[in-house]
Amino acid sequence: MSEQSALLQLGELLRESGYAFVTPTPVTHQRVNDRADNAVGTTLRDAFGWSRSFESGLLPPNVEGELIESGVLERDHDRLKSTVRWSSLNNLLLVHSAFPTTQEHSVFFGPDTYRFAQTIERHMRLNRCVIRRAVDIGCGTGAGAMLIAQANPQAEVFAVDINPKALAFTGINAKLAGLNNVACHTSNVLNEMEGQFDLIVANPPYMKDSRQRAYRHGGDALGADLSVRIVHESIEHLSVGGSLLLYTGVAIVDGQDPFLAAVKEAVDQPALDWHYRELDPDVFGEELLEAGYEQVDRIAAVELIVTRRLPV
Repeated sequence: MSEQSALLQLGELLRESGYAFVTPTPVTHQRVNDRADNAVGTTLRDAFGWSRSFESGLLPPNVEGELIESGVLERDHDRLKSTVRWSSLNNLLLVHSAFPTTQEHSVFFGPDTYRFAQTIERHMRLNRCVIRRAVDIGCGTGAGAMLIAQANPQAEVFAVDINPKALAFTGINAKLAGLNNVACHTSNVLNEMEGQFDLIVANPPYMKDSRQRAYRHGGDALGADLSVRIVHESIEHLSVGGSLLLYTGVAIVDGQDPFLAAVKEAVDQPALDWHYRELDPDVFGEELLEAGYEQVDRIAAVELIVTRRLPV
């Protein structure tokens, strides 16, 4: 059995069992797993949410064997361990990389994803523009693309990423949800995409990562470079009445917001309306202990919405 087929089978099994798991920050995840009673998993949530090793027999024998054969489950001494996690988002179930996400091509899901989802849902609820064509830049698990596709079944929704693992997971997640209007494509931001979009969403990496792992590293300028690039490229692809919705993090230095300063000229145009706000003033505070963050006050989660104005 292929990995894709095995993951779809596992996702269906978890859904039928009533499985649900809200994924916390990595620090919280580690602290919970470090508790003495959590060394070995005994439930599906332990195995596929908390990424704990577990004894053979938790799953039906035929399913366990197929997951081992496909590489979804690996041997951990005399126990088993999943190479993936499954997280709940509304009525969706999404597969992503197991904890800890230390590998170069890890696909991350966590509190940022939930905030990103809330931002998308709020925008779609308040926005009157008909969404015919949309794109989720750096789609990861495909959460953004799937929320748009689910709310707009008539829309053509693209999920783009440079990470093949992210595109594979997005395809599995969309298929599990029965969404036929999500198309996965390899694209570096919007370089490989053509045409205009009624909605562009992005939740890019925004850390300054010393290892420059793709799922964490947002480039120089304390991790803001990729977010700035997304703003510039997306504006050119907005249809009339269309919006860019960017959820990102900003390293605040001496009370100043360098990301807003870097994009303000690009968005402050007669043809555009824009709105910017802090959603959370302090996220991932542990990153301030890392090299390069010595002068940073805090990391804020922010939302930027840019809309191409309708003709008067």
